[in-house]
Amino acid sequence: MSRDFHFPGRSPVIARHGMAATSHPLASLAAVDTLRAGGTAADAAVAACAVLCVVEPHMTGIGGDCFTLVAKPGEPVWGYNGCGRSGAAATTEKLRAQGLTSIAPDSPHAVTVPGAIEAWGNILRTHGRFDLARNLQTAIDYAENGFPVAARVAWDWADLVPKLKKDAGATRHYLFNGAAPKEGDVIRLPALAKTLRAIAANGPRAFYQGEIADDIVATVAAKGSLLTAADIAAHRGDVVTPISTNYRGLDLVEIPPNGQGITALLILNILENFDIKALDPLGAERYHLMAEAARIAYAVRDQHVSDPQTMRTQVPDLLDKGFARKLAQKIDRNRRADLTTLPTPGSDTIYLTVVDRDRTVVSFINSLYSGFGVGICTEKTGIMLNNRGACFNLTPGHPNALAPSKRPLHTIIPALGLRDGRCELSLGVMGGHYQSLGHAQMIQNIVDYGMDMQQAIDTPRLFFDGDRTTVERGFSVAAREGLTARGHTLVDVKPPWGGAQIIAIDWDRGVLIGGSESRKDGCALGY
Repeated sequence: MSRDFHFPGRSPVIARHGMAATSHPLASLAAVDTLRAGGTAADAAVAACAVLCVVEPHMTGIGGDCFTLVAKPGEPVWGYNGCGRSGAAATTEKLRAQGLTSIAPDSPHAVTVPGAIEAWGNILRTHGRFDLARNLQTAIDYAENGFPVAARVAWDWADLVPKLKKDAGATRHYLFNGAAPKEGDVIRLPALAKTLRAIAANGPRAFYQGEIADDIVATVAAKGSLLTAADIAAHRGDVVTPISTNYRGLDLVEIPPNGQGITALLILNILENFDIKALDPLGAERYHLMAEAARIAYAVRDQHVSDPQTMRTQVPDLLDKGFARKLAQKIDRNRRADLTTLPTPGSDTIYLTVVDRDRTVVSFINSLYSGFGVGICTEKTGIMLNNRGACFNLTPGHPNALAPSKRPLHTIIPALGLRDGRCELSLGVMGGHYQSLGHAQMIQNIVDYGMDMQQAIDTPRLFFDGDRTTVERGFSVAAREGLTARGHTLVDVKPPWGGAQIIAIDWDRGVLIGGSESRKDGCALGY
């Protein structure tokens, strides 16, 4: 599909040597500056993510988790699970004894050990050329000396003021005279800058032992959390073997559980049973099939996916094409099915991707989960803490039930697209539970409809919230009427669904082609 230049839009970014696509221009620039200085794609990804932890603090932070996939020509894809765990003293029984039946997103029990900084260190040791100190310098400069607040950041921040006002540390560090910053305001985060300087000087373990870790524990313990200094000191991420499925000749590669990447693969396995290419890419029938396949796949996710130590169903069984055919038979092309109620979506994350001159590809995602995470910030060190533990359930015996030192079902998922063993695509979508459906939609847009990298991102999105189907304003009247006729109760979603970045490698012509989320402030940038 070629772009109609009569209408507003973005062209894909095309470059030869290196490219980054992030959700903020300052982060994309930091990544490209790192590449031009001789850094690898891994160096550039960490540098960009560190900047995003400063300039998009509601979307990500060093108090969150990180997952990455790295593809090097001629080598197997390398995966890293940088997910933190619950405290060793945390149990379903203890929380149920307090009268809880779930872990609320703003509960201190939702805070898990932050895994991001440890993951950054391992990614750099394995694939970087620069040390962590060098890759943190641009972020430290913005935190110390100030950065201008971008438009989407200001829009999101304003909605989160009531959440921030509930916590003394969050009020101190992330509100300014009691208010959110406005677009174009220059703000500084001095406590976070000092924390980043300590990590730069002493390495990742400075985060997990000593003053920083003690401040995290003291902050959450005062609110009732069971996390201890020993839990934080014990944290280690894991190198993991990626999982994949083939969709019409393209292998989509994802991080294995406890991540929900398996859900994206299952959606594509289900949709492979339909002639998607014959349908209008913006029409009701295509979106209906996509929504129904997703609702089924998410129901499977919620029944089976958890920390791999407690999963009772094996990944190959869930990705079996025969299983997907049986699931596809449950879809009525003309009517929304009565399925298990699915989770209410909505969270905040950053996704970025970088490709360097050597064609090392990094697909990288870092998250606090909800906007500003749990809404609790350490008063001394300025760290917003995650609320990833809200993804546990408190159902005794369930694979994803809270248990000691356990990783929850995780929503953030980087992805790669390979053909005949060679990486052609690096992609990801922000947006909490929505991400798996976002991956499937972008892959279909490229494989079935031949869209360019920017078009694949820009098409309207839908998801579900219980019995309702939430749609963006970009849906046509005809598509809305067609979905309503098929039994979907449509609701306009306030913030648009998620945010995507993508880079394609054209091996024959020797160019990189990038797209960046038009729903965000960022851009793809190459040289």
